Amino acid sequence: MKVNIYDVAKAANVSIATVSKVINNTGRIGDKTRKKVNDVIKELDYKPNLIASALMGKKTCTIGFILPDLANPFFSELARYIEDMASSYNYNVVICSTDYITEKEEMYVSLLLQKNVDGFILASGFENFESIKKIQEMEIPIVLVARNAPGKALNLVSINDYDAGFSAASYLIERGHQQIAIIARDIWSNRERYRGYADAMRANGLTPMNEHYYAKESSIQDGFNSLQQIMKDFPTKPTAIFACNDLMATGAIKACKTFNLSVPEDVSIIGFDNSIFAQIVEPALTTVAQPQREIASEAVQLLMNAINGDASHQTITLKTEIIERETVKNIIL
Repeated sequence: MKVNIYDVAKAANVSIATVSKVINNTGRIGDKTRKKVNDVIKELDYKPNLIASALMGKKTCTIGFILPDLANPFFSELARYIEDMASSYNYNVVICSTDYITEKEEMYVSLLLQKNVDGFILASGFENFESIKKIQEMEIPIVLVARNAPGKALNLVSINDYDAGFSAASYLIERGHQQIAIIARDIWSNRERYRGYADAMRANGLTPMNEHYYAKESSIQDGFNSLQQIMKDFPTKPTAIFACNDLMATGAIKACKTFNLSVPEDVSIIGFDNSIFAQIVEPALTTVAQPQREIASEAVQLLMNAINGDASHQTITLKTEIIERETVKNIIL
């Protein structure tokens, strides 16, 4: 026989209202009582009827997390941290991956709205803000992560991609590199990183690579293909490459071998994200680290505040750092 809320209340020797408050994380409930109710819920394997709660206008304790590329370690790691943080609030997370396709963004937004999620965390993509506007019109809380949205009334948690691109290029320049190419794709974060790279080059009297986005996907194969194309296109071969994520940097390292180039003796490479690939590729990748755990923590906290009635909007910009490993050579004599 299926366990219901009445069974939980009876076994815990509390009221149905108390059980409801524990499940929905509302009201003032003592830690001892909350633990007792949660222990009974676990013991009886009670599953709240989220559909019924939604129909009654109650919280469903679910978050919709829409990200652009689950195959990218940065986003898969971010998803894990968001799920961990949400779980600490007794919330579940529904994860959807869009491949940066606007139609998929719209489809998943509609799907999650039908499921009556209590809030959305939207990552990186969303070049078209119509889907975000649709959520806002329904007065459902949103937190946008891993990108910025100037002029938009939203909770935002991100790094400064422009500054990070500037820092990555400056790091290479400080080590004597002047011919520096960039591997990027035509998405918001990469465009900002390109802009930072280009300004760092100009600030040092150097000529940046023309604004050309070689990569079509954020993948090892696209990094491989991009490096090969750059070597064919440039009369003066670059001594350093800035790849806008670690997957593309890994592909670039592999492609160097096809030209009998050694990394970092012949070509230096810096990546972005500090994903697991940065540590396992040979040689180990120097990269710009994003604080995924902190991004997740801030995003979930902002969303919980909004779900519980906080109508303010905050922009939280977190710092990146360059993790030095083995793929950048100092060529200053």
